[in-house]
Amino acid sequence: MIRLLDPLWLLALIPVAALAGVYVWAQFNRQRIAVRFANASLLAQLVPKVPGWRRHFPAGLMVIALAVLVGGMTRPAVDVEEPQERATVILAIDVSLSMMATDVDPTRIDAAKTAAIDFVNELPQQYNVGLVSFAGYASVAVPPTKDRAQLTSAIQGLTLAEATATGDAVFASLQAVQQVLTDAEGQLAPARILLLSDGYRTAGRGVDEAAEAAAAAEVPVSTVAFGTDEGVIELDEELVSVPVDRDALAGLAEETSGQYYEAASVEELREVYEDMGSSLGYRTIAQDISQWFIATAMVLLFAAAGLSLAWSSKLT
Repeated sequence: MIRLLDPLWLLALIPVAALAGVYVWAQFNRQRIAVRFANASLLAQLVPKVPGWRRHFPAGLMVIALAVLVGGMTRPAVDVEEPQERATVILAIDVSLSMMATDVDPTRIDAAKTAAIDFVNELPQQYNVGLVSFAGYASVAVPPTKDRAQLTSAIQGLTLAEATATGDAVFASLQAVQQVLTDAEGQLAPARILLLSDGYRTAGRGVDEAAEAAAAAEVPVSTVAFGTDEGVIELDEELVSVPVDRDALAGLAEETSGQYYEAASVEELREVYEDMGSSLGYRTIAQDISQWFIATAMVLLFAAAGLSLAWSSKLT
């Protein structure tokens, strides 16, 4: 879809429309004067018959060309996707005890590890990727790095613990983002947090507070609600239900301009990561196409001049 970067130039269409109006008025006025002061039969013999459309065609082309030229001055642009040169991705994985539920084969945590490793290895090599694990508290397992082997080893070594500190996971991820060196202009690379969780927050700071901090830092948090409502785990020889807190995760993503996903199998989680990787790997930019408008206007102007010379031996 075409959008205009400098739409104020559309005001230049006013004099173009005025020029067209003057031309039409001049044609009617010329005809009226000719009829008033000339003998009609004598005028028909002296003036060769020229089709009306041919006489006005070059002028019409010129007006159209000017309108197209004005369109070029508004800097029309289309949105195109461009590969990101650099970015920071923080992968935050819930390692609470609920992740040992077997409603996702073989277990939630094993499925999450497998999909996370695939995701990390498929990201562009120039990206910095960090790993945050969270249960009763959140910690940066791997600071942002390009070392995929280190990340893979850390993901494989994740172990489970009690409680779920979802808010703290976001704060730890934001701290990890700040560890990435800035560019030559002192700006941080684009960053995003990808948070995977399966349960309700039971420890640490609130999710709303974390969402406010991420939004203020302009770091989107995309969330994955992983697992099913039928998930159960065995604690102290008792079966405990471990449903997914979809509302909190969806709200976290919405408040930080991230994306919310649901996954109930390792295959669905892989699809989620594939979609995330595509959105991370490209950014949308406005590509200026004004040169095509200007080129079209030039072609129309030359056509108008050529036709005018060919049909009347003068430039109209």
